[in-house]
Amino acid sequence: MLFDRASPLAIRHAAIASLAPWLLRFAWQSLPRQAARNAAAIAGLLAGAGPMWRELAGHIGASALLREKGAIYLYDTDKAAQAGARDMAQRRDLGVRVEMISTAELHRLEPGLCNVNGQAAIFPDAIFMTDPGRMVCALAKAAGVPILSHRVTRLALCGGAMMLEGAGLSLLARKVVIAAGAHSRALAAQIGDRIPLDTERGYHVEWDMESPRLGRPVCPVSRGFYLCPMEGRLRAAGTVELGGLTHPPSKARVELLVAGARAIFPDLPAPDRDWMGFRPSMPDSLPVIGQSPNCAGVIHAFGHGHIGMTLAPVTARMVCDIVGGRSLAGACAPTRPGRF
Repeated sequence: MLFDRASPLAIRHAAIASLAPWLLRFAWQSLPRQAARNAAAIAGLLAGAGPMWRELAGHIGASALLREKGAIYLYDTDKAAQAGARDMAQRRDLGVRVEMISTAELHRLEPGLCNVNGQAAIFPDAIFMTDPGRMVCALAKAAGVPILSHRVTRLALCGGAMMLEGAGLSLLARKVVIAAGAHSRALAAQIGDRIPLDTERGYHVEWDMESPRLGRPVCPVSRGFYLCPMEGRLRAAGTVELGGLTHPPSKARVELLVAGARAIFPDLPAPDRDWMGFRPSMPDSLPVIGQSPNCAGVIHAFGHGHIGMTLAPVTARMVCDIVGGRSLAGACAPTRPGRF
């Protein structure tokens, strides 16, 4: 994939040296035994996500933003479909409900894909969110606590508490939860926690339209992105660029997404917007959730890679239990900060 300019995976040449330790760990975690262990741990975390999101969305009056219509993977060749069937068998072993479907069934479920041929897989239990931004705003409104907008640049132990400092900020706290996504590594390092976190740079493109042409998220597997029906727009999101936090967005990666979307919907005009986001990713694809091994007043909650929004209520429940001193009965073992 790295030698194909049109592949969904890219590494910025300028970042290869700094990425080398992460890539070596990633290669080790990709070996069969480690990959199977990590997949089982991820499946365990994900098992409760759907019910928790239903409960949370209902509590904050945002249930209308959830759609329970599943998600679809598209395979463009028979060879890809055969590989997909093997992949789906492994997912079933982990408790995931998924079905392989014919082209005719695909067209029945998604009439907008009438020009797409090939087999597909459907995850009937998948839930998707039609507007993540509105959901986050609803969560913030319902939080019932002050929200301070400051950049924390320094975190240090001060007596029996933690001091947070930044421009216009000086705050003393008994407990600190580091949930700063891809920016969490630097904060964790200030208290002596060396977390092998790095950044997957994900790209997004949107077209405004009254009807987004699809009823559920659809992933053309060979292209490595999703077409997501949102409120009043169609979003193409995905692919992976390894390149850290400082390099500017890649125009070529945006163009790759546009070309992929037009392979499905050839009549799409110029997109209305695009942007890049930072996915905080660990070499074993598992998040970091748990108390700092070096500082009892700090709890880590980051590194969720592609499934941060999905695991938000699961992570919140775990963090609440840690703050409240309640036993997690080993639930934190796969995600513990000191596992590396």
